[in-house]
Amino acid sequence: MNYWIAGATLGFAAGVSPGPLLTLVITRTLERGLGAGVRVAIAPLLTDLPIIVIAMTVFAALPSAIERALTIAGALFIFYLAWEIQRDAHHARLATAASTPAAATADLWRGMLVNFLSPHPWLFWIGVAAPLLTNAWQSSAWAATSFLAGFYGLLVGSKVLVAFGVAGGRRFLNDAWYRRLLVASALLLAFFGVTLLWQAITGIK
Repeated sequence: MNYWIAGATLGFAAGVSPGPLLTLVITRTLERGLGAGVRVAIAPLLTDLPIIVIAMTVFAALPSAIERALTIAGALFIFYLAWEIQRDAHHARLATAASTPAAATADLWRGMLVNFLSPHPWLFWIGVAAPLLTNAWQSSAWAATSFLAGFYGLLVGSKVLVAFGVAGGRRFLNDAWYRRLLVASALLLAFFGVTLLWQAITGIK
């Protein structure tokens, strides 16, 4: 139970912390409804396995060159998303068409790329979560499973709850406010992109 609590606490903190993925959850929910937001929210479940494996085997900070390249790639992709949202905001309407399989796949891929290219999950697992998971595994397989269940349950669950909240408030918006919120989301994503670039230039973690 102690390992589950530790995982849940870390997962909730990571899930509600402002960042590119949470912003993308909000933006996609605003644009295309609850389903799109949930698809983005589950991205860590699909991208974190290689991060965990590397963190558990390397157990040290990423080489600075790799970390910097990852940070720059993440920043550039976030800038692209911000530009895309800003471009579409000018003619966006709340009465969007029904989601297609292609659009649903695009939502999921965007979430996966934002999560995988961000340095924060890598640094979190290497610096914080890997030692805890190692200790849990040394205790028992059940303890390790409890830690992961608590962490991802709250990490993804908190983002899904945010998507539900945004989807519920969507019906109170008109097209003008909808466009303003999209522009604000684009600016917020651009801010995170600038932050990542600054981290890459200065070496701040």
